[in-house]
Amino acid sequence: MDLPPGYVAQGESQQQGKLVCKLHKSLYGLKQASRQWNSKFTAALLSIGFYQSKSDYSLFTKNDQHGFTALLVYVDDIIVGSNNLVTIKSVKEFLHSQFKIKDLGILKFFLGIEVARTAAGIHMCQRKYTLEILDGAGLLGCKPACTPIESNHKLAHSSTDMLTDVTSYRRLIGRLIYLTISRPDITYAVSVLSQFMDKPTQIHLHHAHRVLRYLKGSIGQGLFFSASSSLHLKAYSDSDWAACPETRRSVTGFCVFLGDSLVSWKSKKQATISRSSAEAEYRALAYTCCEVVWLITLLKDFNIQHKQPALLYCDNQAAIHLTKNPIFHERTKHIEIDCHFIRERVAAGVIVPVHVSSKFQLADIFIKALSTAQFQFLLSKMGILNIYAHLEGESQQRKNQASTNEKLLHTHSNKTEKYSSSSA
Repeated sequence: MDLPPGYVAQGESQQQGKLVCKLHKSLYGLKQASRQWNSKFTAALLSIGFYQSKSDYSLFTKNDQHGFTALLVYVDDIIVGSNNLVTIKSVKEFLHSQFKIKDLGILKFFLGIEVARTAAGIHMCQRKYTLEILDGAGLLGCKPACTPIESNHKLAHSSTDMLTDVTSYRRLIGRLIYLTISRPDITYAVSVLSQFMDKPTQIHLHHAHRVLRYLKGSIGQGLFFSASSSLHLKAYSDSDWAACPETRRSVTGFCVFLGDSLVSWKSKKQATISRSSAEAEYRALAYTCCEVVWLITLLKDFNIQHKQPALLYCDNQAAIHLTKNPIFHERTKHIEIDCHFIRERVAAGVIVPVHVSSKFQLADIFIKALSTAQFQFLLSKMGILNIYAHLEGESQQRKNQASTNEKLLHTHSNKTEKYSSSSA
């Protein structure tokens, strides 16, 4: 290395060539600094009896005679939870003795996520972050939209009307991707728009602004986790066959509920082209099955034994039969071996495929653009809540739609009760 001007090392001559420094401690900003920090922090927690989860390496749990304690870390931001306040205090004292920490008190704001707690449950949203996105795009005063994307959109790559500044589009989509942490309703729209990051055009920017107009009408909307919800996993899986107009690949969408609370969702284009809609649905089921198995393993880290089979809802009878029939047929023998992973889980009783009507398939919201009525109806059944609705105000159209949703929900609940009684 070249020595700084004016610095002379004792016993060393600069005539001998460039010198090398040995670091006794990792410096902040170096390539390996984050790895060293994580190793040191992990070793500190393991020394006091914490267990590092194999399902999520950022999760640490400890279960002893004092109670259960869970610690979640993201770089140097930490959440500590326990059923014993004394245990939380002792953990914070230990961390303060090892590192310099700042205690922010009860969890209310974490990485842009706002948390509100009541006796009924926990609500998570990104209202402040949404306002910052709208302000950055200059759309704070725009007219709200009812859906995040037009129902008849045909977005594809184009060589006309290219954006001169692609950085602003990429930055906007990146911020919207982070917003999907608490806004599953925009997941499909953001997934579609993120496919044009390389060469965005004016039409893509127009649809991105459509997402912002939708957010303007529901700024405080977020996830609600009920305190009285059961601990039974239920998943909805669906696919849109040959949805991509350029590659003809299908789109997989799923959502997983723990009781009545939405805990996981995804909208993703499949890796290969499916030859039939049944094959596309079968691939989506296999993908959803992997997510359910991972959640079951994650629940074990919280001392929750998920003994009853997880329900996997699908609206394609042919795909359901494929999960139960181990015999290869002419139209299924080419499907990759890893997709048949779901057959083992169904045979083991871990997952039970259940047919659901397309009208009540909640995963539809993650695979295609829907009409306003269908979009609002499915959204009302996913545990999405806006606790700031009384402050932001509701339009008459939304109120009418909410009344319609209640009637449809009442009809669906009656059908569900009949199904449950017949299954029992």
